[in-house]
Amino acid sequence: MGQRLTFREENSNESDLTLKFVCQRAMNPSMKLGFVSAILPELSLSDVFSFAAHEGFSTVEVMCWPVGQAERKYAGVTHLDVSGLTKTEAEDVLRLSEDHGVGISALGYYPNILDPDPEVSRVAVAHFKKVIKAAPLLGLDLVTGFIGRDWTKSVDENWPRFLKTWKPILAYAQDHGVRIGIENCPMLFTQDEWPGGKNLFTTPAIWRRAFHDLDAPNLGLNFDPSHFILQGMDPISPLAEFKSKLFHVHAKDVKINQTALNEVGRFDFPARWHLPRIPGYGDVNWAAFMGELTHVGYQGPMCIEVEDETFGKDLDGRMKSLKVARNILAPFFG
Repeated sequence: MGQRLTFREENSNESDLTLKFVCQRAMNPSMKLGFVSAILPELSLSDVFSFAAHEGFSTVEVMCWPVGQAERKYAGVTHLDVSGLTKTEAEDVLRLSEDHGVGISALGYYPNILDPDPEVSRVAVAHFKKVIKAAPLLGLDLVTGFIGRDWTKSVDENWPRFLKTWKPILAYAQDHGVRIGIENCPMLFTQDEWPGGKNLFTTPAIWRRAFHDLDAPNLGLNFDPSHFILQGMDPISPLAEFKSKLFHVHAKDVKINQTALNEVGRFDFPARWHLPRIPGYGDVNWAAFMGELTHVGYQGPMCIEVEDETFGKDLDGRMKSLKVARNILAPFFG
């Protein structure tokens, strides 16, 4: 998947702004700003790193889906094929990372591990373990994903299978020195995900219960504030309690269409009354959110996740969305 790109300065203003952010990045070595590689599926991993370096990003969350057809939008992206990844291949990736001066925040794979179809679940678990196994070869201790869920059943009905499925995954990860950061996305947007959504890990009450029942120090959060806005919740409120479980952060925003919501209500398909946006273009208070992250001592990666198609669906539009999001968040990294 290697469309070859050469990155160049388009104008002096953008060049100056990018240079300024590179300097800011050097001044703040703790929290690192990056992006989720899924938004650039046309590019090779080398070109992803090249783009990141040119635009002043410190890190990239690298997508590691199995090679093949995507099962849903923004999925199925393979910037690193972890199936049978060798030490030599891993060293090549590390060399690319070092040459571009861009790190890898985590290896990402987001399937429905608790899919009600046993074969779908089995395949997802098997590949998730390959992602876990690949992480230490790259000097990483973090992978990201979803817990999964049988969306036709309640939380309580999912719980026994959740514990049975995830205990051995977490033990396998522990044996490899790997932490798992679970994104809090409900995966509840359209009819095929109705009524429960395809990811269990959506609220503080569920996190608290899971952390207690699994008692696994390597299980934590890949926290995305936009998913709390979607659910009508305060995205700042859980940060202090779960500060030790904040392994990774996604920077994504969401705009609630109140007019549409007034027509159909929050129990209708969320795709009808919300719009994913880049940071600063939606309803998240980023100054307050970043302030609380700093207050609780978070020093990990923050990766921009783009599902905002208002910039266009082509590669140039998606690249522009990353640049604009970077510019909005850059002052918090100064």
